[in-house]
Amino acid sequence: MRIALFSDIHANLLAFQAMLKDMDSLRPDAVYCLGDLVGYHIYPNEVIDEIRRRGIPTLKGNHDEKVENIITNAESLNEPGKKYAYHLIREDNKEYLRTLPAHIRLDFKMNNEKFNLVFAHGSTRTIDEYVLFDTDENYVLQMMEEADADLLFVGHSHKPYHRVIQTDGRFKHVINLGSVGKPKDGDPRGCYVMVTLDKDSSALTNDCIMIEFRRVEYDVEASAKSIEDSMLPDEFAASLRFAK
Repeated sequence: MRIALFSDIHANLLAFQAMLKDMDSLRPDAVYCLGDLVGYHIYPNEVIDEIRRRGIPTLKGNHDEKVENIITNAESLNEPGKKYAYHLIREDNKEYLRTLPAHIRLDFKMNNEKFNLVFAHGSTRTIDEYVLFDTDENYVLQMMEEADADLLFVGHSHKPYHRVIQTDGRFKHVINLGSVGKPKDGDPRGCYVMVTLDKDSSALTNDCIMIEFRRVEYDVEASAKSIEDSMLPDEFAASLRFAK
């Protein structure tokens, strides 16, 4: 079984379209989004509409959550600044974002052994907590035990990694998906993950799960220019060009 996972599109339509084209060519068996569809760019409705059209199960990210406190009127639609990105969102799409879940869980049973995948935007504890490559190992293990997770998939930091932690003869995996639309690891290409599970996948060995980080090129300059031509801050365009 192949599962495609992506996160942190941040309304970057060109990056999102490039990612979808690459993903569709691989024909995954399932697709999940870990949130942050909006913020930082001018195409939130186009991104949300495509997620909804495809029926992709999606989590609420911290930027999606911000929409709950945004009041949009004629004045705000003509006011430059960071919040402009949220005022662009149609009311029906705001309602969609408000109702997204915090976590998704997949429970497998292979060779009479349970094997659980848990998806969260920030962490299983809070939507805006960073689970980084060097987050304290004991803290991560405690969190995964609470969630009964063998594999924990997160986003939020925009920095991809795959971390394996051995404990009590089992192997726990923490995977950050990186970001489709706003990478922060110095590589401006969009990033998402393909996970391959087979009948031998197990928490008892560390090499029976295949995690592939897919980097996708898109027209970064055109995407950045569309920000500069809008009422959003130019710093958002620079962050795309330099992936910071």
